[in-house]
Amino acid sequence: MTIQRKAAWHVDCSRLYRESKGQLTDDKESLVAYADWLQRLLGARGGAMALSEEDAYRLGSEMFDGGVPELEMGALLLALRGKGLALEEWLGFYRALTPRVHRLRGPGGGACPVVLSSQHGALLEPNLLPLLALVLKRFGIPALVHGTLHGGGRVACVHVFRELGILPCATLSQVQSALDGDGFAFVPTPLLAPGLGGLLALRARLGIGNFAFTLAKLVDPFGGESCRLVSVSQAADMDLLRAFFRTTGERALLLEGTEDEAFANPRRRPQIELFSEGEREVLFEPEAGPIKIMPGLPSAADAASTASWTRRALAGEVPLPMPIVNQVACCLYASGYAEDMNQAKAIVAVKSLVPAA
Repeated sequence: MTIQRKAAWHVDCSRLYRESKGQLTDDKESLVAYADWLQRLLGARGGAMALSEEDAYRLGSEMFDGGVPELEMGALLLALRGKGLALEEWLGFYRALTPRVHRLRGPGGGACPVVLSSQHGALLEPNLLPLLALVLKRFGIPALVHGTLHGGGRVACVHVFRELGILPCATLSQVQSALDGDGFAFVPTPLLAPGLGGLLALRARLGIGNFAFTLAKLVDPFGGESCRLVSVSQAADMDLLRAFFRTTGERALLLEGTEDEAFANPRRRPQIELFSEGEREVLFEPEAGPIKIMPGLPSAADAASTASWTRRALAGEVPLPMPIVNQVACCLYASGYAEDMNQAKAIVAVKSLVPAA
């Protein structure tokens, strides 16, 4: 997909959003037939059926605008989870979400912003996503981290950032000011995409997640002018997201995350792929062999231990794990900071452990 086609994608989403606001509120014939869709999703009429892209767009528009009654919302989310989403459904939901994401201003020239989503938190491994974001900031690459403020028993980015003295932005103006001034911001996902907030919060009530957690990884407040770090935990999700980025042509780094957080496993690097203009490029092959024992990592996975180790790593007192170094190189290349991967690797090898001035 060309740059012009990507721009047209976002313009088309905005146009459809304006039209749907009138249709879904004023025209009774356009209201969602929830019972009919549930029967299709649950297979009540002879086997579960995928929604068309247009139906997923209409349903997503209702969901993100708070137009679905509570009972029907729960039933639809469970039905979608049980069936699994097809590519057309992901595209429809994404079309509905795109114009409902608040826009931020990217830097003029230089590297494009890198967007890191943190929706799950870590349990067994130290959460190194804050470290990754702060290393990118050191290189002058604008980094936006968005995620949950409640770890649900896990160590979320918000916990590590808090130990580091970094608090989430409370307003969009604060986010923009932080990006303009420091080239870094941490923000709750619902502030960027209010329509996702209610769906994400339902995990606590229903006891399980829903498609909104994957959709949150695709949030782009820069209107297609960023590079997103997108993690997956299952092979089927990897295949779907590959097809998604080939179709949309948007830029993203795709990898198997660590406990579904978007940083490379410090004990064994996963495959890291770059998608841009509809093309796929494998930047690093997965490491083979058993998971390594890394004595240099934090002694515990709690927020305080992780933050303390992060400070030491940023000061150059302990080396960054090589998979994280490799991932930083991928970000340098994907953001346009480096012209090619060889240059990105060389830059990281020289500068990644230099203490901040």
